[in-house]
Amino acid sequence: MSAYTAGRKDDGLWTMVIMQPEWISPEMFQASVTKAANKLGDVPETLRLETFDEGLSVQILHIGPNADEGPVIARIHDEFIPQNQLIENGHHHEIYLNGSRRTAPEKLKTVLRQPVKRLDP
Repeated sequence: MSAYTAGRKDDGLWTMVIMQPEWISPEMFQASVTKAANKLGDVPETLRLETFDEGLSVQILHIGPNADEGPVIARIHDEFIPQNQLIENGHHHEIYLNGSRRTAPEKLKTVLRQPVKRLDP
């Protein structure tokens, strides 16, 4: 997490997640991967279809350049989570509500999200 809070996202390990409708089956997913490979050539071997159920989470809307997220992420982890008797319970992730190709950096909107669980009393 220190890479993110220090603004060095390129140093972190990350996964791109693309939401799929619940009715997409493993067979449909595999057929799509095969079709893409036939049309485009190599596709990443790491493509996978999985359920993502994180439960209780802390989140905040960040408005502004992605490069300015570090202090906000640090506040979530260093202040809000401990002050509320929570502990991290999964991987930090971000939901991009608009894209940098069409949006000015100061108007970018990103949901910063951290799954948590309550500490035992």
